[in-house]
Amino acid sequence: MGVPVSQMWTVASYVIGQRLKGRKQYPLVLMLEPLLRCNLACAGCGKIQYPAHVLKKNLSPEECFRAVDECGAPVVSIPGGEPLLHPQIAEIVKGLVARKKYVYLCTNALLLAKRLHEFMPTKYLSFSVHMDGEREHHDFSVCREGTYDVAVNGIRLALERGFRVTTNTTLFEGANPESVRQFFDDMMELGVEGMMLSPGYTYNKAPDQEHFLTRKKTRNLFREILSNRAENWRFNMSPLFLEYLMGKRQYKCTPWGMPTFNIFGWQKPCYLLQDGYADTFDELIRETDWDRYGTESGNPKCANCMVHSGYEATAVNDTFGSIGGFLSTVRATLFNRYKDPDVMGGASGNPGKDSGQLVQIMTSPKA
Repeated sequence: MGVPVSQMWTVASYVIGQRLKGRKQYPLVLMLEPLLRCNLACAGCGKIQYPAHVLKKNLSPEECFRAVDECGAPVVSIPGGEPLLHPQIAEIVKGLVARKKYVYLCTNALLLAKRLHEFMPTKYLSFSVHMDGEREHHDFSVCREGTYDVAVNGIRLALERGFRVTTNTTLFEGANPESVRQFFDDMMELGVEGMMLSPGYTYNKAPDQEHFLTRKKTRNLFREILSNRAENWRFNMSPLFLEYLMGKRQYKCTPWGMPTFNIFGWQKPCYLLQDGYADTFDELIRETDWDRYGTESGNPKCANCMVHSGYEATAVNDTFGSIGGFLSTVRATLFNRYKDPDVMGGASGNPGKDSGQLVQIMTSPKA
């Protein structure tokens, strides 16, 4: 199943509508965290480092619906923690689908086969499965053997039952470009709708602090991975954001583009940083000092960040902000091979022909 045209149209018309109203700070994707606990302990994640009494807490369906209505974003990403640990997650998803929100339920898929029967296939729901590479690398990344095979089985089952399925991949220093490219081939052969990518963010609470990428290393890595692309690779992301990761564009952060609501409230300023909480979305927008964030701000916490939650929103705004931005998106969509003789696949011309595959111009959430 391809990404519905209705989803592209919904996001595009929403962004254009916001700009016609003169709004400069508006959300594109709500990052809704109904819980923080997880059944994995990944070395690059700091979410489960909270004390036990915090990890036991859940947002109620009513709290989730209230946040979604208050925010108004057309897309809702449900990360965590592991959302499938929430006893009422199916009820939450059903309520969001009833509101015609496009929902990306971010999961490691360890429980997907067990709970899949609680959900109904719809264009409004996609399971976004955390896959950090080929089998050995993925299992090492999440610190548990066997998780890759469980996730692949969950993906197959979801696809067989008619669900939309994407993958989301976080890359750290030491990632092997050849292995990542093979992983892309494997996911396309598996039949997922599209892939989402992001460099890792330096969570202060993460156990492994040695393998987060600097901005220079991020650009070099993504240039090696994304140049000379195979014809069948499909990325469920803004093509301009992918160019940004490759070092072909310079963007400023849009930290309000993907606001976060969790058990503590509205997180300031974004999904990745915790500089306090607001009681309402309006308070978050009005009282956050946005100039303190982003690489151009000089804030050391933002120095190496190139994560999608801050910069893909910028890319989407670029698409709809001018004729030039829109034409750049069209060009990046239609001519997405990015031939480069100096990086992998360049000398031999492998892997493949220029692709006419349309890459999404909408912003895409990722855990």
